[in-house]
Amino acid sequence: MNTLFDKIWDTHVINCIEDGPSQIYIDRHYCHEVTSPQAFNGLRERGIKVFRPEKTICSPDHNIPTLNQDKPIKDPISRVQVETLTQNAKEFNITLYGLGHKKNGIIHVIGPENGLTLPGYTIVCGDSHTSTHGAFGAVAFGIGTSEVEMVLASQCILQAKPKTMRISIEGQLKPNVTAKDIALYIIAKMTTGGATGYFVEYSGNVIKNLSMEERMTVCNLSIEMGARGGMIAPDDITFEYLKDKEFSPKGDKWDNAISYWKTLNSGEDAVFDKEIVFDASDISPRITYGTNPGMGIGIEESIPCIDDIDDAGKVSFKKSLEYMGFLPGEKLIGKKIDYVFLGSCTNGRIEDFRIFANFVKGKKKASNVIAWLVPGSWAVNDQIMKEGLDKILNEAGFEIRQPGCSACLAMNEDKIPAGKYSISTSNRNFEGRQGPGARTILCGPLVAAAAAITGKITNPSSL
Repeated sequence: MNTLFDKIWDTHVINCIEDGPSQIYIDRHYCHEVTSPQAFNGLRERGIKVFRPEKTICSPDHNIPTLNQDKPIKDPISRVQVETLTQNAKEFNITLYGLGHKKNGIIHVIGPENGLTLPGYTIVCGDSHTSTHGAFGAVAFGIGTSEVEMVLASQCILQAKPKTMRISIEGQLKPNVTAKDIALYIIAKMTTGGATGYFVEYSGNVIKNLSMEERMTVCNLSIEMGARGGMIAPDDITFEYLKDKEFSPKGDKWDNAISYWKTLNSGEDAVFDKEIVFDASDISPRITYGTNPGMGIGIEESIPCIDDIDDAGKVSFKKSLEYMGFLPGEKLIGKKIDYVFLGSCTNGRIEDFRIFANFVKGKKKASNVIAWLVPGSWAVNDQIMKEGLDKILNEAGFEIRQPGCSACLAMNEDKIPAGKYSISTSNRNFEGRQGPGARTILCGPLVAAAAAITGKITNPSSL
């Protein structure tokens, strides 16, 4: 039997080029302000329209400010990019959830919460973390600007078929382990190139028990181990999440959709190119210590010693620690931090804010910490207010900013100053990712909350 990936891929193949890529039909195309301008210009130069404009959804997210969104954007480059997306969407008759729109937010947050992401879909976006949508049992992956133009022009894309890998997490998780800890653990074990060339299906009893938002977090980080994408078979948890969403099927169409979605799984006899199983009991709350997401440890563990690193990686290992100001063999527990960032397409959903707010309730933010709490969308923001989480956070000394990608990649004003340490729930910790010279330590929302309260790297289980 075919894998879940094979089932979706094979039903979307239009043509196969001999000894070459396949022409794949795309069900949903998400578009933001950073990777799309040249694609639209390419259409103009060729004098063609967007082939199926109803299949594309636009939302500015990377460059938008998270304060004073009702005022003109100060940064000239950001302002031009956002204005250009607005003009392109209008000219080519594409739906735009622009700045100020109630549906505006991070594209990988607003798609699922509105029912635009559905099981069995092929989904692309000019953004590497498009793999987020694979949590719904979709084949979702990031594409480049030239491919964005290809999809706009034809609703198809040329892609070589990846190999398949199944990663199963079995057993019982320890207390205070979040979906982000699971993902960081997998990346550390696989390394940043361990899944290159593969599309990963996550499975096992731990994965099956995750909520949809937790599944999105796991799939979001698939690209950080080199995978083309990640996915999870849809089930009753998926269907319940999608029920009554604005763009989910309705009436008889819903019943028909459920019948189809229930076929989207890898049967017991499905054959993967590679299979890996991890024991859930080995996973604890995690942090990164280096400059890629694979350089991670359990929060109570020590940074590896230089002798533990293979010869090919010693130079980059040393360079990474020098940038971070850490030493081989050092423990990071108790290390003072300067900034806390809760947000991004990885951890900017309502469940992440619930985790953070529940932990800080009745406590006070450390005086040495600057905290940026950024919802992934206006819908998340509204839910925060509805549940009274804003009051809990305000009483603890936190304020909520307006939705956007924010400090995840510092393309707006939310930049961590050079040399400062940031505990971040985002997805990447590359040199300068959160600002020139910024030092980023990746973690989940619970570890971020503990650091925000104590002002240092703290195991949440110790509080």
